[in-house]
Amino acid sequence: MSADASSPDSTPTFPMAPPPFDGSCRVVPAGAAIEWLRFGWDLFTRAPGAWVVLALVFLVLTLAVAMVPLAGALASHLLLPLLAAGVLQAVRRQEEGGKVELNDLFAGFSRETTGLVVVGLCYMLGWFGILAVGMLIGGGSLVGGAATGGFGVAIAGVLLAVMISLALAVPLFMAFWFAPALVYFNHMQPVPALKASFSACLKNILPFTVLGLIMGVLFFVAALPMGLGFLILLPVSFAVLYASYRDIFPTA
Repeated sequence: MSADASSPDSTPTFPMAPPPFDGSCRVVPAGAAIEWLRFGWDLFTRAPGAWVVLALVFLVLTLAVAMVPLAGALASHLLLPLLAAGVLQAVRRQEEGGKVELNDLFAGFSRETTGLVVVGLCYMLGWFGILAVGMLIGGGSLVGGAATGGFGVAIAGVLLAVMISLALAVPLFMAFWFAPALVYFNHMQPVPALKASFSACLKNILPFTVLGLIMGVLFFVAALPMGLGFLILLPVSFAVLYASYRDIFPTA
């Protein structure tokens, strides 16, 4: 006997749930990097005190964990995406008219925690792989140079190892850039989020090249006053990350 059409089990619920986000992105012009920076600076100037405090706690936590013997490297990589989700939550709160709260920094510890930790684990494994390649090339060059007395060969090998390590670090940064936001806000699984982040950065290589050049200059300037400039540059960078995420993933 067929079920009654008026029964609760046969009545669809509206509105229907949207399909899960698949990581679709768009390509933005090179000048978008300027708009991201403008957004970051504007957000910081609206609540500089709160952002300086949040940036200071962020720095203290990451540095303190990294200094723990043996387990520090592991813990710091696992902690980074959790804190990244927290600062992104703080940016969104202010964008929506709320106030930045220090508790926002720990939002990743209560939502999508497992996925964020897996992102951190992938990030750590990526860095260990890069380090292994660098040590293999650089160490081999040093041993070969010492055996043959070729000092120039050894130095050239070390420089080659550094250059290759830097080249390998770029795709790792690309995969990690949007991953915490995609996991935290869009509930994506870690590996698809890493792939979507890499793809989005690759498609938008021009604005990210512009952003990288400008951030390099700002990094140098921030380091001049005994590093105190990072208390400003770090919050601006948080907002830049969020602005690029919202710009490139408009349907997220």
